[in-house]
Amino acid sequence: MAETSGEPAEGEDDVKRRFREALERKRGAAAKNAGATGRNGSKVRGAHDRADHQRQFRRKSG
Repeated sequence: MAETSGEPAEGEDDVKRRFREALERKRGAAAKNAGATGRNGSKVRGAHDRADHQRQFRRKSG
């Protein structure tokens, strides 16, 4: 704590600026990939459709 003035050091401003820029880039990338196109807007396709095959239930043999 060499500085006693009320203003933050230039290094702290630089770090805050870089974090802010990184957060803006992250938010921009997330916004670009967020929305799915289509009627329901879901990224999951065929979640409630019929399965390709009928499931078989078997008893344990023993």
